[in-house]
Amino acid sequence: MRMTFQEFLELIEKEDTPPSSLSAPLQALFYEKKGQWARAHNLIQRYEDTDSCWVHAFLHRKEGDIANSKYWYAKAGKAMGKDFDSEWKEIVLSLIGKGL
Repeated sequence: MRMTFQEFLELIEKEDTPPSSLSAPLQALFYEKKGQWARAHNLIQRYEDTDSCWVHAFLHRKEGDIANSKYWYAKAGKAMGKDFDSEWKEIVLSLIGKGL
């Protein structure tokens, strides 16, 4: 499913659940933005591709589990973001740029 960043934000505002056509990493970021950290984590923890590892790292950092997040950032080959909002946006833009 191709969409813009703004369309993704609007989807989060309007819907309770993400469309199944979105990738697991985008679905997890959808739930995280809705304040459903556990649901986001439960979804993403079963995947180990690079994008999922990046989202997993972000979620653990948001949780405050820095040691665990560092492990997932290393698996993703990504650096920890400076602030949560900027990193969330960076991840979303990267994923929608891939058409996920």
